Amino acid sequence: MSFIWLIGHNVWSKKVRSMLTAAAVAVGVLVVVALGIVTDSIRTTAAGVLKVGAADFTISQKGLSDILESALTEQQLTRVQKTPGVKSAIGVLLDTEALDKDHPLVVEVGIRPEDLAPFGVRLAAGREFTAEAADEIMVGVRLAQDIGVGPGDTLHIGGSDKTVVGVFNTGNTFGDSTVMFPLVPFQAYERQPGGLSLFFVKVDKGTQVKALEQRIERDNPLLLGIRNLLEFGRADRGYQLITGADKAATIVAVAVGAIVVANAMLLSLVERYREFGVLRAIGWSRRRLIALIFGEAAIIAFIGACLGVVIAFIAVWVLADLPDLAGILKPTFEAWVFGRALVTATAVTALGALYPALRAARLSPQEAMRRE
Repeated sequence: MSFIWLIGHNVWSKKVRSMLTAAAVAVGVLVVVALGIVTDSIRTTAAGVLKVGAADFTISQKGLSDILESALTEQQLTRVQKTPGVKSAIGVLLDTEALDKDHPLVVEVGIRPEDLAPFGVRLAAGREFTAEAADEIMVGVRLAQDIGVGPGDTLHIGGSDKTVVGVFNTGNTFGDSTVMFPLVPFQAYERQPGGLSLFFVKVDKGTQVKALEQRIERDNPLLLGIRNLLEFGRADRGYQLITGADKAATIVAVAVGAIVVANAMLLSLVERYREFGVLRAIGWSRRRLIALIFGEAAIIAFIGACLGVVIAFIAVWVLADLPDLAGILKPTFEAWVFGRALVTATAVTALGALYPALRAARLSPQEAMRRE
């Protein structure tokens, strides 16, 4: 009888207890994986606006709870454009609107026609809007396909019926799901004459992006540069709260799961005093006995991880269909999901099995026989 076979036999012989313990691990994995997918999706959606423009970094107002609340001015844009090392800086005005139940958070972008090409907008069909045309819009190719519109069609958005004059492509999913308006009419509709939300900055060749970003922040104390998703939290406190909640839930899930696993393993230890005593009497070392208990815990962890991932996937899809999250929560299942599940399951079972394993290893054969 091999050591591996013995581990599997011990788990199988206590099927009910093993499955209940695996269920506890699965709950921890479920919480961590599901919340991780949800928060990652929301973070990606929230920070997706940074990917719209073809820029080296983005500038927003400092000290925001939501980056879409950023309020910048044409004067600030001019100062940024004149900063040495800046090749170009494009100012846009942003807002969101519920288009229908499947598109409850469509991003609206106000931009000048001459900035479309530098912004990374390429026409897929139709033409560009004109600068003063309050009734003309352009729709991203992904959104156009979803709602079935094209050049010449009418779309009710921005408070009135607009004519779709063009369908555009930006090269990224988020940008291709936006609607673009001529900047000046959009500012009038938003009651923000001269108002802008974000600046998309390109740097001169040979200029260090980080150094230029820091210089702009130093020269303009009310502005904040964002180069990547990791820096997005500097501009959006909501992003920080989501990330903090994710970390807190992970810690709680691992702690609770470890306590349940430890309780189950301790109960098993009490029932198996004689077994451990016999193993010690026939020459098993303490290290081998610890390996046995951790091996059993590893099998339970694997079962719990698989079960937890399956339930988490189902839970996330259910959440994505809820009215309040439809169109906002767009879950993506990547390799890190499985890695996070295995790490969580391993942490839960390792912490839960540690004390029972050490306690079993300290038993002498004589003590084990007396306790039976």
